[in-house]
Amino acid sequence: MDAVRALIPEKADTYYLAFDIVYDNMDVVNKLIELRKLSEKYPGQIILLDMICFEHIIFSFSKLIQWTGNGHKDVIEIRKHILGSIKDHRINLDRITDEKTRQYLMSFKHYSTERVLKSITYMLTDKDQWNIKGSHLGGCWHLDCCVLDHEDKKQCQLDSMTGNSKIIELLSDQTTQKIVTPIQ
Repeated sequence: MDAVRALIPEKADTYYLAFDIVYDNMDVVNKLIELRKLSEKYPGQIILLDMICFEHIIFSFSKLIQWTGNGHKDVIEIRKHILGSIKDHRINLDRITDEKTRQYLMSFKHYSTERVLKSITYMLTDKDQWNIKGSHLGGCWHLDCCVLDHEDKKQCQLDSMTGNSKIIELLSDQTTQKIVTPIQ
């Protein structure tokens, strides 16, 4: 909130605010109202994204498995089923027929769509600098690729990309675009 309050964008700048929107949390709703007022000062430059949580962007990214080289086949399969069942900020359990996915979802003591997405995203980004934990976004998501300097340590599936191009690809990905829609 403090960063947005202090934000004065240049004319060509566009800022996307990835804000965890949990509509049944009144504190979140109050912050959302304030963020809307702040974004109205700079129409088209400060864009609030209507999404469940930040991890939802990574979770939905079509190249997630390809980029991270993650081989957790069971988790990849669960992700596929959950991706097909999310509607209106919720996992629609009626749309999940895979028994392993249903068992995984029932294993949560305090179930919420946000917790499920965060948990699976953590499992799929558990390698080195691809990790996503709380407010930490691993360096492989936003820094220039290091594989040219350390070819023997290459654990991802990228040859070489700049940090900016990775972020742009992540945010412009067709599947990601479905969830990074601005709040109307």
